Amino acid sequence: METTQVLCRREGRVGRVTLNRPRALNALNLEMIRGIHSALTGWLDDPDVEVIVLDGAGERGFCAGGDITVVHESARTDHGIARRLWREEYALDALIASYPLPVVGLMDGITMGGGIGLTGHASVRVVTERSVLAMPEVAIGLAPDVAGSLLLARAPGELGTHLALTAGRIGARDALVCGLADHYVPAERLPALTEALRPYGPKAADVVAAMAEAPPAGAADLADDRSWIDACYAADSAAEILGRLRARPEPAAAAAAEALLSGSPTAVEVTLRALREARSMATVAECLVQDYRLSCRFLEGPDLPEGIRAAVIDKDRSPRWSPASLTEVTPEAVDAYFAPLGPDDLRLSPPPAAVLAWSDHSEAEPTRNR
Repeated sequence: METTQVLCRREGRVGRVTLNRPRALNALNLEMIRGIHSALTGWLDDPDVEVIVLDGAGERGFCAGGDITVVHESARTDHGIARRLWREEYALDALIASYPLPVVGLMDGITMGGGIGLTGHASVRVVTERSVLAMPEVAIGLAPDVAGSLLLARAPGELGTHLALTAGRIGARDALVCGLADHYVPAERLPALTEALRPYGPKAADVVAAMAEAPPAGAADLADDRSWIDACYAADSAAEILGRLRARPEPAAAAAAEALLSGSPTAVEVTLRALREARSMATVAECLVQDYRLSCRFLEGPDLPEGIRAAVIDKDRSPRWSPASLTEVTPEAVDAYFAPLGPDDLRLSPPPAAVLAWSDHSEAEPTRNR
């Protein structure tokens, strides 16, 4: 599929995919999703392509997420628009997670939401000094999707719960600590990294590891906060988590309490349940089915359009959530978000025939099923 919003080309043994909406921080729309999917499936039949590199145009971000203005309009007018976007986006995420060739994701700059979906399930994930990672969905009345809850559920201790419920942003060092990235490479060395991969596709992981460095220390590393984070977020409800955060003496815990309170109460409680459910999941595809149910249910409710309005449309940063407090969110209301959609449930197509063929290829470098 030809599109100027995604640049797909072959460079040596590398299949290169560059998101090309820098003025929109490379936010994903349906045209881009289809372009990436078309390129990846096409390269499966190209014996000269041995590694995929995902990056973004511009210096500000790899991908700020999905184009939420489209979701906002869909919530107001036609739910089918967002449902179609999510179905195809999640199918692309599932393809990347099962892709038989090494996929190197360069998370240089802002990488959030849908950007995590593209790179978080890649076989080699690279961050730089400019990287800012987040799954900030609760701030707009949604739960983390693109199987981000699976990644966060697998973070050490309760670090993932902390990030999800506060819409927290992290840099390179914390991304490595949380297991959202594999290597740190300074931004100025990314062109050399891509060049080094051109003749050595099957050895992509080794090439990246050889160029990686230790990340610079942050002002406050999450690893140093594990004691209070693990103690607070192990609670069974968001309301109890909030109480534990408020009882802690650490300023960072107080800040986390305020961040949690600013999100949609329904989204916070649903997100906590989603993370707990994800802990027992084995595959990205399994998590994406849950994500689709949750996203569709939020699309039908009041908080998603209101959250996008406050954050992006009017930019008043004063969303009016309904219900307005955590204590008003009942267990029955949370349960309803997880109920199957019946015929409308997400049904991911089987992997392309080329994927199945490559899975038995003795020389193919296996990808990790995150």
